[in-house]
Amino acid sequence: MMKNLSHRLSEMPETEAIIRAWQTRFEDILPAYLPDPSKAPRCLYEAMHYSATAGGKRIRPLFVYASGRVLGMEESQLDAIAVAIEFIHTYSLIHDDLPSMDDDDLRRGQPSCHRKFDEATAILAGDALQALAFEILATDSALRTFPERQTAVILGLARACGAGGMAGGQVLDLASIGAQLTQDQLEDIHAYKTGALIQFCTVAPAILAAADGSRVTALARYGKLTGLAFQVFDDLLDVTGSSELTGKPSQADAARSKPAFPSVIGVGKSLERATELRDLALASLHPLGGDVDTLMWLAGYSVNRKR
Repeated sequence: MMKNLSHRLSEMPETEAIIRAWQTRFEDILPAYLPDPSKAPRCLYEAMHYSATAGGKRIRPLFVYASGRVLGMEESQLDAIAVAIEFIHTYSLIHDDLPSMDDDDLRRGQPSCHRKFDEATAILAGDALQALAFEILATDSALRTFPERQTAVILGLARACGAGGMAGGQVLDLASIGAQLTQDQLEDIHAYKTGALIQFCTVAPAILAAADGSRVTALARYGKLTGLAFQVFDDLLDVTGSSELTGKPSQADAARSKPAFPSVIGVGKSLERATELRDLALASLHPLGGDVDTLMWLAGYSVNRKR
């Protein structure tokens, strides 16, 4: 059964074409949401552009569009949400790479923001991208049509990236350096650090669409499980992958004595856990109805990022 499932997920050419089209669309629309880099403060705007347009797989926007597809929504209704979440993610990467945090020199295959510019500019570029994300949500015409839903989306993103979500997870992650953690403790950290924002990607379209509670619950569970699967596999790539594949330094966790799934439970069990989480995520899609193929594809991709 597992072999058949893996084969099905790897043989979805029409679905993969949709994913590629979304990636292309997102790269086309994203610059319009950024400030004009020719205006003052020019250095800050250039740093924001540099990090936000550096590419990557755009996983979080893909989750937004895939969730919206299940609900029968158009991409244009979701662009602002997708961009806002990606700007939050980008700001977190800029800050992650700082010397006071992960101290990485490479991101998305190019010098980290603080290496390309300087540390102060990188901090402020991250701050500005975070603020811009909420400005986008507060002014988007598709959201303003439904003020109560707009408020719920803004609140949801604030919680996903704040002390009870991504930022809180970062604190726990940094505090774990050199510590001996259990698998449960590590999973709890990443439920905050990585999972909360990915989960919000799948829930935000449901908020905007005023979906019924069962569909919101299913999408939330799918996002939580897929987000954790993504992080487990990310830890594996840090050990087994190359800088060319990941776009960032390899073996970084071990170099900093940071607990990661391969060091806590081993490489083999990490792959088993990632696969288990993927399968649970796929099972959570059953109550949704609608076109779930893109969500299935993303769940499969979360544990098979070799292309």
